[in-house]
Amino acid sequence: MIVTLLTKPVCEQCDRAKEILGRLAAEFGFTIETISLDTPDGQRLAQTAGVMFAPGILIDGRLATFGRPSERRLRRELEASSSRQAT
Repeated sequence: MIVTLLTKPVCEQCDRAKEILGRLAAEFGFTIETISLDTPDGQRLAQTAGVMFAPGILIDGRLATFGRPSERRLRRELEASSSRQAT
């Protein structure tokens, strides 16, 4: 499983998302890929996925959430993604 974090420089919520994802990565065993929204790749991915503002979090290319991160919501999204992969 790959989790993509779309960030902006000097972003408090992006820092919070990194902390949450770091904890969850240890539990779920996923890889975190960080992409800046200030890059062409970041802008393209945000537009394609529907990320309105940072931080944006995608799980295996699918939008999980954007804005203020919720550990509970991310946990649910990761569990659902794990279930999809198992089938």
